[in-house]
Amino acid sequence: MSRARAWAEVLRVSGLLTVPGDVVAGAAAAGGRPEPRVLRAIGCSLCLYEAGMALNDWADQEEDARERPHRPLPSGRLAPAPVLGAAIGLTAAGIALAATAGRHAALVAGTLAATVWAYDLKLKHTKAGPAAMGAARGLDLLLGAVAAGRRRPGRTAWLSAAALAAHTAAVTHVSRSETTGGDSRAPLAALAATAGIGLAVRGRTDAGGPGHPASRVVPAALAAAYAATAARPLAHAVLNPSPPLVQRAVGGGLRALIPLQGALTARAGSPALGAALLVGAPIVRRLARRVGLT
Repeated sequence: MSRARAWAEVLRVSGLLTVPGDVVAGAAAAGGRPEPRVLRAIGCSLCLYEAGMALNDWADQEEDARERPHRPLPSGRLAPAPVLGAAIGLTAAGIALAATAGRHAALVAGTLAATVWAYDLKLKHTKAGPAAMGAARGLDLLLGAVAAGRRRPGRTAWLSAAALAAHTAAVTHVSRSETTGGDSRAPLAALAATAGIGLAVRGRTDAGGPGHPASRVVPAALAAAYAATAARPLAHAVLNPSPPLVQRAVGGGLRALIPLQGALTARAGSPALGAALLVGAPIVRRLARRVGLT
């Protein structure tokens, strides 16, 4: 059980449910639904997410030994070689799954994998780090769009990807002071980004079509849920940028991904599917609290 828990910590299993919504939102933006090709793209997305988590711990061994000695690698609960092997194997599996969803999906998945590896091995501690992480989430959404049958993602998909990327980049910037704290500028910028994104995604796009009130009400409700989930802990971190409150702000930003994905899905014309995504939010919070994983 201790070894299984160590792997769960490396792979950040509490965050898995924040991943499928990227692809679902992308498919909705392309006018698609969770058909087999899209489901295979979700499998690809999950594999590449887990590959990035494993590679992150492998690449950060020295830093974790100084700042997080309880992590599986510096504590000796896992050896480095199997963790790197998992990252390589999961990356290969993800691209292979994407290939079954079409050539264009494989191309996007390959670009996504390259972005993940570049972030973990080189870009994480540079000024380009937050942008690279944001790009990875945006590409994940575009993966859903091309898997749904669009060779070239349309305007709705690109705008949705931009919103998701902006949120992710802002939260990643905040996460840089998780262990040190002391800087309110990053959470303040993320708070402003949250407000802007929330306003941008609250209304339906032309893809939503006319008619049913749900096409107007659901995106607005999900956008409000997104803003509420992310904004409160960010505001606390602005007022007191101590490590514990910064960590809570990062956690809130990660949980806010699900209502944001739901809002993007509803805004693209699938309000019922967007609302259904919100079911994952309390599960993520409960799992994270229960097993104590971040």
